[in-house]
Amino acid sequence: MNASTVINYGVYQLKKSLLWDHYYNNVNSPKHKGPVVNTPEDMQEIVRDLERNNFDVKEYRIDVEEYKRYLADAQYQNFTYYRGGKQKNFTEKSLEHYIAFKLLNLNETDVYIDIANDKSPTPEIYHNLTGCTIYRQDLSFPEGVHGNVIGGDAGNLPLSENFASKMALHCSFEHFEGDADIRYIREVNRILCNGGKVCILPLYLSTEYVIQNDPAKTIIKIEKDAVCYCAKGWGNRHGRFYDVPHLASRIQKNLGDLELTIYVVQNEKEVDTSCYLKFIGLFEKK
Repeated sequence: MNASTVINYGVYQLKKSLLWDHYYNNVNSPKHKGPVVNTPEDMQEIVRDLERNNFDVKEYRIDVEEYKRYLADAQYQNFTYYRGGKQKNFTEKSLEHYIAFKLLNLNETDVYIDIANDKSPTPEIYHNLTGCTIYRQDLSFPEGVHGNVIGGDAGNLPLSENFASKMALHCSFEHFEGDADIRYIREVNRILCNGGKVCILPLYLSTEYVIQNDPAKTIIKIEKDAVCYCAKGWGNRHGRFYDVPHLASRIQKNLGDLELTIYVVQNEKEVDTSCYLKFIGLFEKK
């Protein structure tokens, strides 16, 4: 860490330990202390509600041995990402990379964009494994297209129509604030070529419409129809959990030429007990 990062982290830790309740009290109601937790009964209710509302829902079982082979081939040890695979939560992240890789069915003819990349090595890994052409996009990158780096808003990409054939968002779509989720889905219709695919994982769902926030990080304006779940120590400003009505109104309503399949992961704990991936959204342009 550089000196600025160390200072910022220290300030956040102080807020978390001494002032968290004060920040929580400044969050507008409706609000709830704690992170979103879906019980097995909640999960069953969500799946039933998805099916009742005509979403295409399929079970997904992870091939654990195939994931291990992917992990060996990906060679995360050659990257600084999660300290080369030694840091906490790496198994969950690499599992997301593996499943997106598998569902997208990448090959050397594909043009792949890693959306909300945040310096993840996923594009390089996918290129090394398949030979596909790769781009990385993030709001934090300099505006515009610079080689294979795309900076700016994912809902207003500086790209031509039918530019990409495959895209993925790994644990990032939930951080799209305001109407950014809606605008991104509309933008996918424009830049994705026919037959192209986008994989969003996890697709965070709940039995109620929630914006999760750590008020010690930043207090944000919460949508009027959402409940704010305030997660102490989470360290992020925004995480959107759709209930089925909001998934329908915000995402399904804006699919355009896209078809959405929602996969429900059955055995993530067989990979590691720390894994939490449950729902995956796969969008295909017909």
